[in-house]
Amino acid sequence: MFEGVARLTLPLPMKPGHVHCYLLEGADGWTLVDTGLALPDSDERFAALARELQIARIVVTHFHPDHVGGAEQAREATGAAVFQGELDYAQCVHVWGNDEWPRVIATWFLRHGVPDPVANELLEAGSAYRPFIRYAPDPVPLRAGDSVDGWDVAELPGHADGHLGLVRDGVLIAGDHLLPRITPAVGLYPDSRPDPLGDYLGSLERTAALGLRLALPGHGDPIDDPSGRAAEIVEHHRRRLDETEAGLDETPRTGYDVSIPLFGADLAPAARRFAVAETLSHLERLVSEGRARRHENEGRVSYTDS
Repeated sequence: MFEGVARLTLPLPMKPGHVHCYLLEGADGWTLVDTGLALPDSDERFAALARELQIARIVVTHFHPDHVGGAEQAREATGAAVFQGELDYAQCVHVWGNDEWPRVIATWFLRHGVPDPVANELLEAGSAYRPFIRYAPDPVPLRAGDSVDGWDVAELPGHADGHLGLVRDGVLIAGDHLLPRITPAVGLYPDSRPDPLGDYLGSLERTAALGLRLALPGHGDPIDDPSGRAAEIVEHHRRRLDETEAGLDETPRTGYDVSIPLFGADLAPAARRFAVAETLSHLERLVSEGRARRHENEGRVSYTDS
């Protein structure tokens, strides 16, 4: 792409059809950032990469399947150590290494108003990823302020609670923190931080203040005005918060109820899963701002206006 940075694009069997991983040149070899899914041909892809380049280390930006799924395959093929954020790895194990997680997430959606048949469809949609996730056990822990071969580690929670980015010379290896044409999904899930949208808005403000000249995202084209793109996403969520608030009155409504007018009634299970989670993150932000009220009654969570 430019001197010292190369892009490795791997296929995905679902939208958006690809994920960008990045190769960062250093004195002792290359750092591979993110690893795609654990697909049948991933072992050979990483083996071919190792034959061409000396991979010194592997960094995972966040634990979502298309970024962490092939980490163990990449480690085995290259012999390189895997680095991952402490919180992010803990959530990775809690979700992908937890046989009880399907039950937890199904119960979660039921609590937020998703009807039983739809909850079962959402469960099946989420479970479809599990065969394609081979995260690397016990990675080298990363924290904000650490340095990885001259790249500074930035903490960018929101799209994932433990999302990290790498910054050097005005360039951000962004993962899914910034995307060029779509807004990264920011959802509320069980055992996550309580206000992921608030976290994300704070991350965007810090990103805008970095004075970046380029962001390299996990999907789509490079972003040549990262501060401007961060401001656009902040404005998008401001409008979405207003739309969410406008859908509330004195009648208690669940996250599922509120998601219908926001995202439409006719969604595939995977899309509905994201729609409900994203609606919940906006509802909880409204609660934090005093613009909505949260209620719990007999295991069912609902929201009203303030």
